[in-house]
Amino acid sequence: MSVQTSALNFNPTLATTGNWRSRILAVILMVAIAGIFWVDSRYPALLKRYHAGTQLKATGALTFGAVYQVDRSMPLSTRVWRTTVNWLDANRIGMTFSFLFGPAALTFLTMLPRRRFRSRYLNTLFGAAAGVPLAVCSNCVAPIARGLFASGMSAESVLATMFSSPALNVVVLAMTFTLFPFSIALMKLATVLFLILVFAPAVASRQKSAEAAIPCPIEIPSAETWSQAATGVARSFVKSFWYVARLALPLMILAAVLGALVVELLPPQALIAPVTIGGILLVALVAAFLPVPMAFDVAIAYIAMTKGVPLPYVVTILCTLGIISVYSLSVVGKSLSWRVAAAAYATVAALGTTAGLLTRLFM
Repeated sequence: MSVQTSALNFNPTLATTGNWRSRILAVILMVAIAGIFWVDSRYPALLKRYHAGTQLKATGALTFGAVYQVDRSMPLSTRVWRTTVNWLDANRIGMTFSFLFGPAALTFLTMLPRRRFRSRYLNTLFGAAAGVPLAVCSNCVAPIARGLFASGMSAESVLATMFSSPALNVVVLAMTFTLFPFSIALMKLATVLFLILVFAPAVASRQKSAEAAIPCPIEIPSAETWSQAATGVARSFVKSFWYVARLALPLMILAAVLGALVVELLPPQALIAPVTIGGILLVALVAAFLPVPMAFDVAIAYIAMTKGVPLPYVVTILCTLGIISVYSLSVVGKSLSWRVAAAAYATVAALGTTAGLLTRLFM
């Protein structure tokens, strides 16, 4: 498997010049974007859901809230359209952040002489540590991953970031261990750690070792002024934004429609049925496909459990929903490799199926 790269080549002078002013400005840009998102939106919203406890609610098929109400009596096309709009509205803040932070990260990382360690396990741990505080769902992390791939970060680092951001956030973990029995919460954590510590480096070991070509290098003079640094960073950010958005934006809209179509095609009583191996597998395949917001997996699995859905199905949902999605997989496929994307989907579905079967046998 080979890494897909831009046709433009990396400019080696970018990482070797004394561009400390540009690096400072790029860091300020990233901190400003992340700080506004975390303080004004993401962590207040997550804490609100955490404090809701057992009163958690989800009124949309793929979202916590809804702009348009969707009724099963409506035609399928109407339901898909309304669910798509609800999804886009629910993700507007997170997507705005990711479409700004991804290019900002790409701008900064192109200024560094090294963006990976020699050890793929250190790369994996670095990616996981970077993803935990991001606090974005599997959908919103996709444009960020696009920027990280393009900057030359290793495949295992980017995959670990994508897995850890929606699943290892401290608030989401606290919700999981608060709402579910310890054994179930531990099973969820184990599947996430397997993806990060086993799957990500294993995939990297099969990748050809190649440095990704940086799509938008900056020409920075050896003795740059603050004005030159600001101009260079601004130009790089604009180019990086276009590089990320031209792929990730159309795929976002497509993923919203596909997710809405799949969820609206599901029978209303699909989970209120006797537990079978085929049923567990089908739940895993569908849940791993659906694009849902941050912590929606915990909420919907808990709501399903309180509504009497069989526990094996609940555990399968908890271990597959939200860790990846059709959107994140499509960005991985276009940026890195479709074989990696398919392997990630199959692995998540297999882990969820295994968790569901273990629950059926022992709980």
